[in-house]
Amino acid sequence: MINIVLFGAPGSGKGTQAKFLEQKFNLKQISTGDLFREHISQKTDLGILAESYIKKGHLVPDDVTIQLLQTALEKETDGQGYIFDGFPRTRAQAEALDILVNSTFNSKINICLALKVEDEELIKRLLKRGESSGRADDANENIIRERLAEYYAKTADVAEYYKNQGNYVEILGKGSIEEITEQLSEAIEKNL
Repeated sequence: MINIVLFGAPGSGKGTQAKFLEQKFNLKQISTGDLFREHISQKTDLGILAESYIKKGHLVPDDVTIQLLQTALEKETDGQGYIFDGFPRTRAQAEALDILVNSTFNSKINICLALKVEDEELIKRLLKRGESSGRADDANENIIRERLAEYYAKTADVAEYYKNQGNYVEILGKGSIEEITEQLSEAIEKNL
């Protein structure tokens, strides 16, 4: 079983790259962003709570996010491996993910792939995405800057957590989609 954490700021290309890696390695993508949007559209209690944070540009609290992920993993027990897209974003989430992957699949996180992109490029990408997606959190530059500031403040510990485990690899998220996919694929193959 291969379990990959795809790590990066909003707009870094995690979702796009996860789709390619999902096909190439026959994995199942689990996107916390997609889970949030699904719960928000269905107006579940978790969705309503998550939306109240997202609208302000804040990260959803760990306990809510972990509960949402645990529910999704319990439904997805037949895969050959998983790409965790947008999770973990805090050290507590990283620790919880290790426990969930071990208890649910008797497995571990093999690699954390971090996509690095300059802030101004992220803002440009997110504003462009906001024009076509209708996502309120991508349509306002001030909210985007708040999201990025909060992302960096809360995720530094996650990078350190995986660095300490020896399975953290940084990839520059610049260039063509194909070039980035190739770099990510090479890193996965080297670390399995």
